Amino acid sequence: MQPLARAGVVLGMGFGGLFDGIVLHQILGWHHLICVTEHCQPESIEQLKQQNTQDGFFHFVVWFISLFGVRMLYSAGLRQRETWSGKALAGGMLAGWGIFNFVEGVIDHQILGVHHVLPGHPRQLLFDMLFLASGLILAVAGFVMTRRPRGVA
Repeated sequence: MQPLARAGVVLGMGFGGLFDGIVLHQILGWHHLICVTEHCQPESIEQLKQQNTQDGFFHFVVWFISLFGVRMLYSAGLRQRETWSGKALAGGMLAGWGIFNFVEGVIDHQILGVHHVLPGHPRQLLFDMLFLASGLILAVAGFVMTRRPRGVA
């Protein structure tokens, strides 16, 4: 995989994590990094503070991953022999977002059970499986986009 696509994968992991944290945690309020109640809704100010702090650490980690991806993108840009491709970068970013969704879904939702996409919902497992499927679809689509045509260096 070319350096530009590798940078895209790392950027996609970071941006995917930021999307998850901002949209699912903060805007929609579906869950937090670690849920302390069945529906992931805090029952006290102390629980809300704890969930916000945990989400903050999560955001810091994915921000740092994004920063590392920017560094990789800069390094790829220094390589004069590389041809820049928006398709390769976008594909890498989709693949990274998919990897983030799949790994986070398997570890946090299924193995550890620290939260679910929509905790306490009657179709909680369905939402978790759709999240995993989105990860696989994004990753496959992204990796397909990063492939160079045969004979292209």
